Amino acid sequence: MKRNLSFLDSIRTAWRLWVLLATSSQASASFLVRRLRGSMTVQERAQWLHRWCGVALRRLHIDVTTEGHFPSRGLLVSNHLSYLDILVFIAVSPCVFVSKKEVQSWPLYGAMASMAGTLYIDRSRTSDAQRVSGEMAKALAQGNVVVLFPEGTSSDGSTVLPFRPALFEAAVASGERVWSAHISYVAEGGSVETEICYWGGMTFLPHLWRLMSLRGIHANVKFADESLQFEDRKIAAQTTQRVVSNLATRLRMAN
Repeated sequence: MKRNLSFLDSIRTAWRLWVLLATSSQASASFLVRRLRGSMTVQERAQWLHRWCGVALRRLHIDVTTEGHFPSRGLLVSNHLSYLDILVFIAVSPCVFVSKKEVQSWPLYGAMASMAGTLYIDRSRTSDAQRVSGEMAKALAQGNVVVLFPEGTSSDGSTVLPFRPALFEAAVASGERVWSAHISYVAEGGSVETEICYWGGMTFLPHLWRLMSLRGIHANVKFADESLQFEDRKIAAQTTQRVVSNLATRLRMAN
């Protein structure tokens, strides 16, 4: 159900959007200054976004808690609820993301993602997975953590969707370990399903307005205790999907 915002709610929302825009402008300026000194490595781009996403979340009063440990390298897979997931993960630790091509054209958000070295995949082209797998393998070989949302789309969080196996090939072929995580949210004064989760036919700017209208947002990332190594991408997808589903079940039981 759509909430009716009071005048004060609307003022708070507009202020937060201004803070987000100002912070993004600061971040972009710092990126351009750094680029004037020469090209940036994947690690340097990840460090840049890590710093500024942390600043943005603090300024917007979005709290992040973690359970377990962020990996030091390898492939990290997670369920996917919102574009906010990316800010949360990289605020915890520098990493490289794999994202759908459409994100590239999103206002503000797409530009930041591109500057950070996000790897884009065109999901309308089956053959594009091979290209992206090669880019992922290169990033993994350099010692980066590559974050993948293998559901292939975001959801309302009611269940963990099946994982698509194609992009697990990068970790399988390179022998890198695969880590699993589950992300969840609490929305103060609103609905996680409709105002944080970004799914179905939702459009970016109206959803961002609703997201910024929430009185408080709390994100929690729970990491699995152990990593796994695979020789088959389909088994990798099936196994990690079960791990993430188990993390979700444990969260529901705890609540």
